[in-house]
Amino acid sequence: MSTQVQKVMVPSEDTAVRPWRTVHRVVLPVNGDMDTLPLYVDFNSAQRVVDSRTSTSRSGASTNSVVGASANQRTDFIVGRRQVRLPEYNRVSFGTYFNAFPASYWQSHTDVEQVRLNVQVDAEATVIVYRSSPRGTSNRVESLHTDEAGTLSIDLPLKQFGDGGWYWFDLVSHASGVTLLDAEWAVPTPEGFVPGTVSIAVTTFNRPDFCVRHLTTFAESQDLLDVLDCLIITDQGNKRVRDEDGYEEAAAVLGDKFRLVEQGNLGGSGGFARGMFETVNDGKSDYCLLLDDDVMVETEGVLRAVQFADFTRTPTIVGGHMFNLYERSVLHTFGETINEWRFYWGPQHETKEGHDFGASNLRTTPWMHRRIDVDFNGWWMCLIPTTIIRDIGLALPVFIKWDDAEFGIRAKRSGYKTVSLPGAAVWHMPWTEKDDTIDWQAYFHQRNRWVAAMIYSPYKKGGNLMKESFAVDVRHLLSMQYSAVELRLEALEDVLKGPQHLHQTIQTKLPEIRKRRGEFPDAQVSTDAASFPSVQRVRPPKRGVQPSAPQSMPVALARAVTGAVRQIIPVRDHAREYPEAVVAAMDARWWRLSQLDSALVSSADGTGASWYKRDNVQFRQMVARSLKLHQKLLANWDRLSDEYRDELPAYTSPEAWKETFAAMTPAETSESKPGN
Repeated sequence: MSTQVQKVMVPSEDTAVRPWRTVHRVVLPVNGDMDTLPLYVDFNSAQRVVDSRTSTSRSGASTNSVVGASANQRTDFIVGRRQVRLPEYNRVSFGTYFNAFPASYWQSHTDVEQVRLNVQVDAEATVIVYRSSPRGTSNRVESLHTDEAGTLSIDLPLKQFGDGGWYWFDLVSHASGVTLLDAEWAVPTPEGFVPGTVSIAVTTFNRPDFCVRHLTTFAESQDLLDVLDCLIITDQGNKRVRDEDGYEEAAAVLGDKFRLVEQGNLGGSGGFARGMFETVNDGKSDYCLLLDDDVMVETEGVLRAVQFADFTRTPTIVGGHMFNLYERSVLHTFGETINEWRFYWGPQHETKEGHDFGASNLRTTPWMHRRIDVDFNGWWMCLIPTTIIRDIGLALPVFIKWDDAEFGIRAKRSGYKTVSLPGAAVWHMPWTEKDDTIDWQAYFHQRNRWVAAMIYSPYKKGGNLMKESFAVDVRHLLSMQYSAVELRLEALEDVLKGPQHLHQTIQTKLPEIRKRRGEFPDAQVSTDAASFPSVQRVRPPKRGVQPSAPQSMPVALARAVTGAVRQIIPVRDHAREYPEAVVAAMDARWWRLSQLDSALVSSADGTGASWYKRDNVQFRQMVARSLKLHQKLLANWDRLSDEYRDELPAYTSPEAWKETFAAMTPAETSESKPGN
């Protein structure tokens, strides 16, 4: 006979009669994936959360080093998507990224005042509930015990998490062992509560296999299908999703919950704008979830994003975090903000990039217990209420780069918050294997950053943007990366044309810049190492020591001046015929390359190499051109800023995008098609 144990810490006459809604279920990795296991369950429950900045051990040593979080991980304990079997006298903690409850985010952004934890077991067990402080220290809240199978429940207040903190629980088995059958976090629903529904918008370019995997993933999740209105895939490639093996079968399962849209390549901003456009026009969904094609989805995270958005005080953008698809316990960033002086994105200053949960889990990572407020969320996974889209418009028509950041800033200026919600995440292909600041994307990095700054910068003439932009040009020139500078200068020329060029060039700009870039030796990659002449250096490095990164600003400036002076002198004839050195992509920095007349530089993805060649004439011409363009932008900043800002509602409107969709050439576009 089962026993239900219930302990209510904050009884409420109001919530006692209102239904509770599950908003956060305990889940385990699909197929017992060992690489992702530290994100779901922690078998090192004896480890305590400590603040390494202030705490020391009894011996006086710093507590910075901890035993790897994955040291005792066990996949054989997992018996289902939501079940764990513990042998006798064992303990496991669910104080993990996916299974701890992010209490501070619920307190900060919703009117929910308490959360109920329900834990169902099949035998004698003890559940120990913890909460953490913003500093990351843990506090034991309560211990619940049952002598037999049953459900242990406890109501917990959401009143002490103003700056941060989580709830979680540990499960302890006794003499007979125990199976966790189900565990969930639920909140009381307000009067008249109606749950929202979502359309998921995926944009893709020549990744049909990933898209079919999305179809299959969503079709196999009944819980997700219950809140899904439509999965919209905007296919912009020439390797069509509809031609991929398994497409017909997966599409048939989703039926009228799937729509395939085929159009010319308008980049990520054009693909996501189409998804927003279709969602709003359908008029059914409360939310549009933007999702990259090259991600692996945790479906529970999608549900959590929808459920969190259902309870926010005002319409709120709810974003998911990004994990590395190749190192699956590594988090890209916990939250991103815009430095308005530089007008550049980056991680929130209280966080750390590239955190590995396999080395330090949630409970042993103090900084992660502080609530992180953000300016925007990447569009690898981002849920946007349709009310916001109707109010502020669709994506900025910029092809790629800065579309997600700009939308977040635009929403913030209109009074809408963005939340990067812990426990909602995807695994995305990393950017570490390419350097998109020197390939064809250099154009979009430069132009779109300037456009966004002209719209939103609170500083006169864009703050430090002018100086930084010119300095980056010089850095690339010192590195013999002339193709990148050419694209960056073309970007500035287009900025000077005003906002009307954005829609006009969104489909034609990419082939233009690819063609122009291919004219430069540094952009010509060969996969055949034998195609290059042998390396011959006439003059060895000074004292036989290769240049290293400057350790101070004065040294860096002195090196830059020396390198710039060297660029003016003629190139040695021998260096035109033979590369002087082989330089790995990770070492291809200005302070290294500026000392050479030519070099074989490997590509960031390791597939080939380019022969960089110093060109003193090109250097002088590009420096002069960059100076002239920056001076012209400085002189016209106020006028251009007014134009880009005043016309923003027009060029992000559904009407403007509709014209762009309609203007695509017939060979590159087709009507929206149901999946079946």
